[in-house]
Amino acid sequence: MAGKSVAVLDVRSSEVAVFVGERGVNHTFVFKASKTEKYSGYQDGAFFDVSDLARAVHSALDAVEQICGEKQKTIYVGVPGEFTLVEPKEQVVGFPKKIKITSKELNTLFESGRKPVKGYRFMRVSSMIYTTADNRRVANPVGLYSTGLSGVLSYFYCSDYFARTIEKIFDGAKIALRFLPAQFAMASYLISPETRDEYALFLDVGYLSSTICVLLGNGVLLQRTFWAGQGQIAVRLMKRFSLPYEAAVAALTRSNLYLKRDARDREFVFQGKSYEIPTKEFIDEVKAGLDELCEAVGAFLEECSGKELDSKPLYVTGEGLDGIRGALEHMSKRLSCVCEQVAPDLPYYNKPSMSSRIALIDMAYEDNRQSGSLYRFLNILGG
Repeated sequence: MAGKSVAVLDVRSSEVAVFVGERGVNHTFVFKASKTEKYSGYQDGAFFDVSDLARAVHSALDAVEQICGEKQKTIYVGVPGEFTLVEPKEQVVGFPKKIKITSKELNTLFESGRKPVKGYRFMRVSSMIYTTADNRRVANPVGLYSTGLSGVLSYFYCSDYFARTIEKIFDGAKIALRFLPAQFAMASYLISPETRDEYALFLDVGYLSSTICVLLGNGVLLQRTFWAGQGQIAVRLMKRFSLPYEAAVAALTRSNLYLKRDARDREFVFQGKSYEIPTKEFIDEVKAGLDELCEAVGAFLEECSGKELDSKPLYVTGEGLDGIRGALEHMSKRLSCVCEQVAPDLPYYNKPSMSSRIALIDMAYEDNRQSGSLYRFLNILGG
């Protein structure tokens, strides 16, 4: 990696993207190159076709390296919720006397709860809540004096299967891989710290797979992934109206749930062929597909009862609802909560489908910065 740029591989449930960029002024980003490739996706913790995934990754990487004119030495890989395990733990460390807390004490606290998990590899740990020995609840205890420190922590793990699959794809390329929890990256980037200071709900709706998180502070308390997304709704349309799958996807991404049910039948043209689709039945089928997602989300929320979530909005992002006008309003009614769309607040990238890419490069850039020699030197000094 040259200069301040970082390279990221974003693995979604229907496409992969490789991009190289760096943080610009006012927290914007400057991209040197990017390339997206479709592939067959995954289900139940496994890829449908690893060779197809490898083809897509190599094709995207080759294109980016040609544009940049250099080989990448390190790539940050976004790990989807399907392959991520989140373990919340409460840890406590005591000190022999009152001391000034530095990053050293934080690392001791973090390491105290880090345990091997069969079938998974450790990625990172973050804090939901810190509490000092005199019961001060703080977001960052560094610089405070205390005789002890406790924390409610989130430990993020990547499945061995995912890590080995990606490592095999890059075998022989002399590229260092760094794994990042994708949904945590998105939630941290898109939702303000003030909102996350209390419980917050975040839903990433993908093409084939969707993930919901209960956020607290700078961590994740609970995370669940569902086999539900835009692709499954398209399958319903394909079967109901005898459409080619690609035509069903195209029709879905141009749908409007605000249309009156007695509106005249719509004529839909795809690749030069015309299809007559009854409006009422079409809207009903799209809503039925959204209901399947809502049922999964609703069941998860019922499990979370008692966590002060009843009045909380559900922050929604991801490519899964792209082009479906009225989808959020329908979900709000079905879930009896406000569903609010979130996306990067950046020109040209302010779409839910770009959330994972911007969030991952933000986290990758910050990790790369913190690994720098000057940052490590300041950390040792407690700066």
